[in-house]
Amino acid sequence: MILIRVKYSSLNFKDALSATGNKGVTSVYPHTPGIDAAGLVVRSESKRFNKGDRVIVTSYDLGMNTPGGFGEFIRVPAEWVVPLPDGLSLKESMILGTAGFTAAYGVMKIIEGGITPGSMPVVVTGATGGVGTIAVTLLSQLGYGVTAVTGKNHKHDFIRKIGASEVLGREEVSDSSGKLMLSSRWSAAVDTAGGKILDTVIRQTAHNGVVACCGNVLGHELKTNIYPFILRGVTLAGIDSGNCLMPLRREIWRKLASAWKPKHLPDIYHEINLDQLDDEIELMLDGKQTGRVLVNLPG
Repeated sequence: MILIRVKYSSLNFKDALSATGNKGVTSVYPHTPGIDAAGLVVRSESKRFNKGDRVIVTSYDLGMNTPGGFGEFIRVPAEWVVPLPDGLSLKESMILGTAGFTAAYGVMKIIEGGITPGSMPVVVTGATGGVGTIAVTLLSQLGYGVTAVTGKNHKHDFIRKIGASEVLGREEVSDSSGKLMLSSRWSAAVDTAGGKILDTVIRQTAHNGVVACCGNVLGHELKTNIYPFILRGVTLAGIDSGNCLMPLRREIWRKLASAWKPKHLPDIYHEINLDQLDDEIELMLDGKQTGRVLVNLPG
């Protein structure tokens, strides 16, 4: 086990659910949420870590049924701990957090699927959220044209500032026509919405496209048909960032610390302390949060 003094955490939707008593996330209360944490090793029972090492812990059971990053200390298995890669500060690692890791994992799936920057854009749904904002800026700096989808009409200028070349309203990507396939609009997608939007995105994805699915803001059910998959060869790639194997986890963090480090990182977060968490959780549950919320721990 590793005892870690937490310096920074971040607020994620799963934290908001845990903090408000959602038994699907956390089964036993009282509980300390926080699925992300970055800090310094205080004590280690593993030879792989030493006192003073700078480390990251995201996902697994942290903040769910294991006391999380909103506490001053966390105690976790060594198998959950990632050494902070060169090129990232502890603060930057938590601006990214699970959301940044998830976005990068989705982009990796798109690249592995053979999708290269070209004439057709990549669509990102939920583009003002944590995953969405990082996906937009990361894809843009890698040379992809980005179509961003959001329900926040007043945030179009912000989304363009961080890299989107086109911004669509949510209603423009929510088809109820019943058509089995729609005209191709993009080569790939990072979808954080789920539900009808995910179905529409799949039906509008071009031949051999890749749809990275990583969220369910609009629902956990997917009602679609097989034709985009068997006639266009579309791949639906699930992004399981919570239990990603450690070798891949370390590789994604290395990318985020170097060539994939989002250049718009300073534009997509705001910083709070623990006393401000309640208000930020309320905003997140109301769908009014934009970008990332960095939590600065005392001490």
